[in-house]
Amino acid sequence: MVGRFRIATFNMENLEDRPRDGAAGLDDRLAVLRPQFERMRADVLCLQEVGGSAERRHGPRQLRALDRLLAGTPYEGHHRVVSLNRQGVRHSDHHNLVILSRFPVLSHAQVWHDLVEPPLHRPKGEAREVTWDRPLLHARLDLGGERALHVLCLHLRAPRAAHLDGQKDHGVWKSVSGWAEGFTLAAFKRAGQALEARLVVDQIFDEDPGALIAVCGDFNASDHETPTRTIRGDEEDTGNGHLAARVLVPLDRSISESQRFSAIHHGRRIMLDHILVSRPLLGWFRAAEIHNEALGDELVSPALVRGAPDSFHAPMVAEFEGV
Repeated sequence: MVGRFRIATFNMENLEDRPRDGAAGLDDRLAVLRPQFERMRADVLCLQEVGGSAERRHGPRQLRALDRLLAGTPYEGHHRVVSLNRQGVRHSDHHNLVILSRFPVLSHAQVWHDLVEPPLHRPKGEAREVTWDRPLLHARLDLGGERALHVLCLHLRAPRAAHLDGQKDHGVWKSVSGWAEGFTLAAFKRAGQALEARLVVDQIFDEDPGALIAVCGDFNASDHETPTRTIRGDEEDTGNGHLAARVLVPLDRSISESQRFSAIHHGRRIMLDHILVSRPLLGWFRAAEIHNEALGDELVSPALVRGAPDSFHAPMVAEFEGV
């Protein structure tokens, strides 16, 4: 028997050890974040926006802020999988993905345009590739008894207009059409990477129709928006009941609507952070939690609190019991 275990996802909102103007110091952040980690009690934890830093210029980047956060906690001894930069040789300065696991890691891979070629954008002039901002992380974990858990950690592009050369001046768009083009590019990035995540899921199902799969992370999209629907693959969308076994189910649906939010945007409660699971893993599902009691408004709070140490995303946790 596998027993009870917990899977969690948490966007750390730029966890770094570098001081920033007006931002809370790392000690202030750790005082807020460590109790959140203790409360999650996660056996598998998917993190987004973990910063890397080097002790000297051009030196190897380490996740020093994360190391300090985990020191002295049960997570310190967890196995760790971390994303790398586009060249696949070192961690990035910002927005690294991390999977922490109490279970041994059987294999892991970074997926970054391995299954989906960058689409071409053709404005006036030469066509250019539209690439994803970050990779996906896929880890296969050993649950014992010849059972494996597939965990996919992702952080999809936010619905903010992407950069366009010559279209912005000191952060201000020069035209509505320029902003609209950038906003459309951001949508391409978000939807395209969701497609690549779905293709990874289908590859897993091709090898094992009964696979235990959890796709976790900041989707920057609600349940009904295109990226989440793309990864879920509902039979209502495919129109094919024979594909129902390949549908991924959002576990936040088990939480009452009044509590179903992981971010607050200008007073509007939204569910952006999800854990989607395969039907076999859903059979082990027992309960879900969203730790949003102290969540601030991501637009209002920064204007009222100088350098707030909190994350403006709430962790989501799901508990399972394997047989």
